[in-house]
Amino acid sequence: MRAGTRPVLGWSSTETSQLLIFIQRVGSNNRELASSGFTAHINTKRSLRQGENTKKREAYRRLMLKTIGVRCPKKRALKACKVVKYLQTALMTPLASDRIGGRVQSVQHGQATLELGATWIHGAHGNPVFHLAEDNGLLEHTTDGERSVGRISLYTKNGVAHYQTNNGKRIPKDLVEEFSDLYNEVYELTQEFFQNGKPVGAESQNSVGIFTRDVVRKKITLDPDDSESTKRLKLSMLQQYLKVESCESSSPSMDEVSLSEFGEWTEIPGAHHVIPGGFVQVVELLAQAVPARVLRLNRPVRRIHWNRSAWQEKISDAGDHNGDRRAAPPGHPVRVELEDRELMAADHVIVTASLGVLKKGHESLFSPGLPEDKVLSIEKLGISTTDKIFLEFAEPFWSPECNSIQFVWEDEAQLEQLAYPEELWYRKICSFDVLYPPERYGHMLSGWICGEEALLMERCDDETVAETCTELLRKFTGNPNIPKPRRILRSSWGSNPYIRGSYSFTRVGSSGGDVERLAMPLPYAKSTKAPLLQVLFAGEATHRKYYSTTHGALLSGQREATRLIDMYQDLYNAETTKPNV
Repeated sequence: MRAGTRPVLGWSSTETSQLLIFIQRVGSNNRELASSGFTAHINTKRSLRQGENTKKREAYRRLMLKTIGVRCPKKRALKACKVVKYLQTALMTPLASDRIGGRVQSVQHGQATLELGATWIHGAHGNPVFHLAEDNGLLEHTTDGERSVGRISLYTKNGVAHYQTNNGKRIPKDLVEEFSDLYNEVYELTQEFFQNGKPVGAESQNSVGIFTRDVVRKKITLDPDDSESTKRLKLSMLQQYLKVESCESSSPSMDEVSLSEFGEWTEIPGAHHVIPGGFVQVVELLAQAVPARVLRLNRPVRRIHWNRSAWQEKISDAGDHNGDRRAAPPGHPVRVELEDRELMAADHVIVTASLGVLKKGHESLFSPGLPEDKVLSIEKLGISTTDKIFLEFAEPFWSPECNSIQFVWEDEAQLEQLAYPEELWYRKICSFDVLYPPERYGHMLSGWICGEEALLMERCDDETVAETCTELLRKFTGNPNIPKPRRILRSSWGSNPYIRGSYSFTRVGSSGGDVERLAMPLPYAKSTKAPLLQVLFAGEATHRKYYSTTHGALLSGQREATRLIDMYQDLYNAETTKPNV
């Protein structure tokens, strides 16, 4: 990880809520609703609203809900206990996927555990994912290198990144460091627009990529000490750095990332960590508190009917399987309709669909449709695909001090936009990291590719991708004898119909306000007298400061649980303080 840049590739996959509800992002993150098939379905019998007498209310004191406390304050825990005694709550979570975890996907590959999705815990101080992992001993075998506060190459802060040109030459280390200092200086400038309220000039088109390219190019061109060949090499490195930045932002190009909003993303202080046994251990830890009957795998959601629309309109259509639909009991404002036509009644549904799924199918996922302002925010915010390509070799062809191989195309120095024809998708592969330590991973490289080119890569078979990557490595290292990898493993987040992308970013034209509008529960409190908090939204894309991270996803789930706790606390207080008549 270059100094001063954002943490690499941390995407959300697990949303959990504290105390009242367990929410699992599974198919967020990545991602996941409806087609993605993830909702937390909460069916609550409320004594206050249903006018139950005292004896019946006492029966409802039976607690049917597992609670999870994630470093929760005692005051909050006591508050929740009072509330759940007041409710009878049944929880059901239909999941489209055949596994839990969503954009957390740890895969056993020989003796190693590889992360196709979330890899790093970004920051420690106040990070709830870190505290879960630390408190449960998941980090106890982490090496010093993996506790690095510097470059996260899975791996290790030690060693040197090898910047190789397409002519098979390695760029001298001092030249790399000189350019890196320049780039990081301009990167810091990109943060000032949001953090210091600096006005954005029209020439940048409010684009991080355009601004960075223009400023860095001017500084390189005006440097009197560099030769023309050195300037061309630095301009080529600029394009490579922007590719890496796109992978980190999960954007097709940094040209699409909003300059005025770029600095709002917030980094949690502290080291970055990996979980040697797999990030999925965090998911499994949280799942231990959830009854098995709650998690219903392979149950995609077809539609969420809210505001009592499910029984006010005809749900069935031509694909109704001859009317074969299992009805839900009346009396609740929400119906969750599964693909197999089962109907689940609920008072509250928490939706953790990825932004990609919402973009693709929000019109069919909600009845009635989402409010116009929420739809507009979904359209304005960005999400793209960042994929990993793991290559395992029998022996290393790289030198012991090499921690990554960075691809610098010298013929791209003057390009304004890095867009490639389909047959040249491989040019978007920006680098291969060396997985460390070899005692755990063997001789393994992890490549990065993003944007439309990542989708093109996903359409290729393993043999084609392995051959293409081998030719790239031979070309850039100048070593024609590099063998083909003996095994390959890669992610495919873009083509996964239940995820449709890796994680979100603030696209040009969007803002943090769009993130907040996406997170607003339905129906809007000021526009209706209908029951509130029928449909709530969680997931990394709904957290204004920590979007794109697992801790952002986790915190968003806790936020929505708190909404429900607070609402029922108010009802509880009103009921218990009511004078006897």
